Amino acid sequence: MKKMNFWFLYACFLGITLISLNGLSQEANSGGSWIRINLLGYQPQSIKVAVWVSKDKKDQPEKFEIIEKVTGKVVYSSENVKPFGTYGPFKASCRLNFSDFKKAGHYFIKAGNAVSPEVVINEDVYRHTADFALRYMRQQRSGFNPYLKDSCHTQDGYTMYGPMPDSTHIDVSGGWHDASDYLQYATTSANATYHLLAAYRDFPEVFTDQYQANGLEGKNGRADILDEANWGLQWLLKMHPKKDWLFNQIADDRDHQGMRLPTKDNVDYGKGKERPVYFANGKPQGLGRYKSRATGTASIAGKFSSAFALGSRIFNEIDAPYAQLLRNKSKSAYEFGLKQPGVQQTAPNRAPYFYEEDNWTDDMELAAAELYQSVGGKQFLKQAVNYASQEPVTPWMGADTARHYQWYPFHNFGHYEVAKTGDKLVSEKALSYYKEGLDRVWQKAKHNAFYRGVPFIWCSNNLTTSFAIQSFLYHKESGDDSYEELAQANFDWLFGCNPWGSTMVYGLPAGGETPKDPHSAFTHLFQYPIDGGLVDGPVYGSIYKGLIGITLYKPDKYAEFQSDLVVYHDDFGDYSTNEPTMDGTASLVYLLAAYDSRTKEEISQFKKDNGAIIRGNINEKKIALVFTGHDYADGVVQINKTLNKHKVKGSFFFTGDFYNNTGFSQLIRSLKTSHHYLGGHSNKHLLYCDWTNRDSLLVTKANFLKDLKANYEAMGRFGIDKRNAPFFLPPYEWYNQRVADWTADAGLTLINFTPGTRSNADYTYPEMGKRYVGNQEIYKSIISFENHQGLNGFLLLLHAGTDPRRTDKFYNKLDDLITYLKEKGYKLVTVNDLLGK
Repeated sequence: MKKMNFWFLYACFLGITLISLNGLSQEANSGGSWIRINLLGYQPQSIKVAVWVSKDKKDQPEKFEIIEKVTGKVVYSSENVKPFGTYGPFKASCRLNFSDFKKAGHYFIKAGNAVSPEVVINEDVYRHTADFALRYMRQQRSGFNPYLKDSCHTQDGYTMYGPMPDSTHIDVSGGWHDASDYLQYATTSANATYHLLAAYRDFPEVFTDQYQANGLEGKNGRADILDEANWGLQWLLKMHPKKDWLFNQIADDRDHQGMRLPTKDNVDYGKGKERPVYFANGKPQGLGRYKSRATGTASIAGKFSSAFALGSRIFNEIDAPYAQLLRNKSKSAYEFGLKQPGVQQTAPNRAPYFYEEDNWTDDMELAAAELYQSVGGKQFLKQAVNYASQEPVTPWMGADTARHYQWYPFHNFGHYEVAKTGDKLVSEKALSYYKEGLDRVWQKAKHNAFYRGVPFIWCSNNLTTSFAIQSFLYHKESGDDSYEELAQANFDWLFGCNPWGSTMVYGLPAGGETPKDPHSAFTHLFQYPIDGGLVDGPVYGSIYKGLIGITLYKPDKYAEFQSDLVVYHDDFGDYSTNEPTMDGTASLVYLLAAYDSRTKEEISQFKKDNGAIIRGNINEKKIALVFTGHDYADGVVQINKTLNKHKVKGSFFFTGDFYNNTGFSQLIRSLKTSHHYLGGHSNKHLLYCDWTNRDSLLVTKANFLKDLKANYEAMGRFGIDKRNAPFFLPPYEWYNQRVADWTADAGLTLINFTPGTRSNADYTYPEMGKRYVGNQEIYKSIISFENHQGLNGFLLLLHAGTDPRRTDKFYNKLDDLITYLKEKGYKLVTVNDLLGK
């Protein structure tokens, strides 16, 4: 009875505590102070900052507390409060940094009288969010629309401005609608396609297979991100049907005749259900009152070329003929751009709004860099470097304003691709361009609590997403973390750490403060959700006041957070801040995948060191026997015989020199016939890092990738590729985080042996003095570790051959070792089985 009373009283206390927290938050908010957070949550190891804002500058707190949701207890207190002055509607603001609090859980932050919304800290807070954003991409499909399970715009279209007679029919059905209208622009679609392809290339592990290629539910054995990217590629192929034909746009602003579903589109462009298809002729275009200021075709042709080139590399191992088609189209599109340097803007008609793109060298830089990687030829790299120097920094960075899509894409992927493929000097120069852009934004951002340095122009959320991507790419390639807090602030802005306390993505997080009344026919007319759509985002008050045809349809729930500086409305009537865009969402897919990849689900159970997996699941009695080889192969026959005797599989990692040694060819074939794992160990057994200073690299990324490629080319002669050899073991078993990142960039996973035993010393010989380790000592070290700690998940490394001066060959003890391990209940598996690939 006493126990029951205790728990009853405890429950009452807990309920009162939580009610008081919620009540305090509401009371504080009505009193004019708020705490803004990332409503999606924070990863434990990430930078974590909340922003406190107030209408009263006298309230500024000197400290803050983190309160556990379940118990109501204060679990963290800090004076890490960085004050700022006025911002927008607020008279006071400050940054509350709790990066050193890493415990997973659900909390509230309390500063003064203000209490935040629920704060979530967990490894998986961004898990599957990239797939969630793909829902909007599928919903934007033209042709067959899987969300509506019906087709639209199947009769597109008739040509204008081309070398063929105007009104010639051409089949260009497919692709994506650009936003809540149903225009289709190749410039945004090609950029979106590239982002989706790059997301799959860089973070394949974060995506799942839940939908078919046509967008309907059901698995098809391919990640959904790749299906969606291919939907874009298929349409781009239609828009570039011949080497000297390239189209830029379908329909125009005559589309803006009221809200309707795409399957009910009845706008008449003069030829029934056909819509005009604008040829990219490099000249000003517009069939009505307004015209563009086009000067060339390089901007659009470069975007086509880069998407095709990247697509060709990704599909090369999936569909070789299709990959070859994409390579050919990449080259022809690039040549199309070379003929007419300049910008091919989109074509207006009745209204003065169009994509006023004014830069093109960034597009040609990316195209040349991708062609260099896809087809070879140093001329492409030389051209990419030249284009890069012509626009080192995307011009909006550091500027206060820009015209609509004036500097597009909003970040230059080309610098990253050049940095990856060039020599050391070229790489450093390209990264310095990125750094300059980041610093220009930082010089503005450092003066306000939200670290806001992105201008509030139309589609500011797209710029914010791109800035965060550029920050990610710069940090990934350079290792410089100077701008990481700024990058996180931009990411947090998109998910609620902003003046309005709302995320900018429909339905993310579920049940959170997200856009609920966007400018979309799907939601407004039929209450269909547009999950994952990134809305345009806040604009300067001056821009909002000058736009045509904006009317709010309901009271502004964010009225007290609006200002002359910036406004955002969750209202159907505000097409300037609350309309989702297809290309912005595609960029968001890449960004969410990047953040999700920082804590990959499938390796969270594995132990890592400097970015390499060094141990599998410690809860499973599995061991992988790993054998490396470079110069010597004297043990291969005995090892294979012993493994086959015990009916177990081993994992062999050989250098390119080993694979290319004709004297070893029959040995390699015998291992493959026995179905052992065969992988890479570098081509020339390079030393990547200084032995005394692990952070000091002895190779460039270009050297590393060239050597790795040669290793896999040698493996290819035995029918081995990345699909069946996804793990890479570094030479000398010596590497650092940068090498691990480079390995991931190459589409592989870096692994190394599990420390704790002396097995990896089986290469030593007596002449090495104290470094020599004999068989008995090696064997005892393995037995001792098993007795004291267990060998679950172990990667036990041995050598396939050793120097003749070692006569005490440990592979002769392999039979005894396997017998012992099997008696202890261990299952001996390949690295694929141990690590789940």
